[in-house]
Amino acid sequence: MSQDIQNGEPLVIMHVEDDQAHALLVKRSLSDHQVANTIVHVTDGEAALDYLYQRGEYDDPSKNPLPDLILLDLRLPKIDGLEVLKEIRSSKELNKLVVVVLTTSANEVDVAKAYEHHANSYLVKPVDFQKFALLMKDLGFYWLGWNQYPWDD
Repeated sequence: MSQDIQNGEPLVIMHVEDDQAHALLVKRSLSDHQVANTIVHVTDGEAALDYLYQRGEYDDPSKNPLPDLILLDLRLPKIDGLEVLKEIRSSKELNKLVVVVLTTSANEVDVAKAYEHHANSYLVKPVDFQKFALLMKDLGFYWLGWNQYPWDD
């Protein structure tokens, strides 16, 4: 699952975001810093779960590998982000995936609920593009390069 960013192995980041402008900013920021080779973008919680469980249009695991990192917005159509997080954490197959909530909400209740459901991190999107780009760079290097996972060799 987890690959080594320092050795140039391909990385997969799943971005669950319904706002196309935010999705483009994330993609641009990560690409500018060569953090990920593949960014999978889905626009709602239902599509995120379909991808993760490799069902429907995502049923081919060779074309739709499990992500090394999930960037999850909270306010999503169909199934909201907290429900997606709960489902990931309740699944034996998915519960070790790294899930970082990346949202515009700094609401204390949202933060508490995300951690209650075992988000690995909670980040509020900065309004300033330069700060946002730096956040994406640091996020990628931390979770995909520096963090040690129990399943790493």
